[in-house]
Amino acid sequence: MVRVPLTAEELERGQRLGELLRSARGEASMVQIALDAGISVETLRKIETGRIATPAFFTIAAVARVLDISLDRITAALDTGTDSPDRATRRAS
Repeated sequence: MVRVPLTAEELERGQRLGELLRSARGEASMVQIALDAGISVETLRKIETGRIATPAFFTIAAVARVLDISLDRITAALDTGTDSPDRATRRAS
């Protein structure tokens, strides 16, 4: 299976997600947050730096639970009000 390249909007959304999570983590240890969320520290690091622009839903849900952030807040922070029509077309193919 060939992975469809991410759009500029998706990459930018991944950066915003990382910034939000990093900000919510504050001074808390990245190791402890990752451990409590059941993910690797490297995965959390990649999400926070935007290197994983489209992390799995359950990964984000676990991190959100540990950081006490609602998924609604995450969605609102990431919503730009636009969805790339070319991306939807490529997914349907």
